[in-house]
Amino acid sequence: MALYEHVFLARQDLSQSQVDALAATATEIVEKNDGKVTKTETWGLKSLAYKIDRNRKAHFVLLNIEGPGAVVEELERQTRINEDVIRYMTIRVDEHESGPSVMMRKNERDRKRRSDREERD
Repeated sequence: MALYEHVFLARQDLSQSQVDALAATATEIVEKNDGKVTKTETWGLKSLAYKIDRNRKAHFVLLNIEGPGAVVEELERQTRINEDVIRYMTIRVDEHESGPSVMMRKNERDRKRRSDREERD
């Protein structure tokens, strides 16, 4: 089975529950096509480097996928149709990261720095 990382950006005006529903829909699509989602991470609402379709921010979601190429084709086709997704990217990887992704580790590191700063003040 091939391994993929699929990241999509959802519109900024969606609630967190709607973003979770988008991730659940993507998981269903993968599982219907004989694939498996091994990890789902929601990175939260982040600022974009430039405006995309009048959005300055977006909800970022990562899916680690195991499956044949047909899974990715169908997932990307369905994602392209969805108006709530403003960008997506799927890449093939040799192996999935174990534990949290780099983005999640960065968030934890930033939170720790903020709490350290507040303790000094």
